[in-house]
Amino acid sequence: MPNFDTCKKCGKPLKTDEIAIYRKMVLRCADEFLCIDCLAEYFGVKREVIEDRIRYYRESGTCVLFR
Repeated sequence: MPNFDTCKKCGKPLKTDEIAIYRKMVLRCADEFLCIDCLAEYFGVKREVIEDRIRYYRESGTCVLFR
């Protein structure tokens, strides 16, 4: 069953941007997601890198996941 409410690793409540960036960077048709902190750990980068990527997609206006 899809889980759009909490991070599949740590259980933290998810925001819409966390779902969108997971779908953009990992799997477009995902039904389980990682929060920003767990996603950053998954990719081996700092949280700020993921936040910058979210900001980029939101400001570009070209990605339907961030509208």
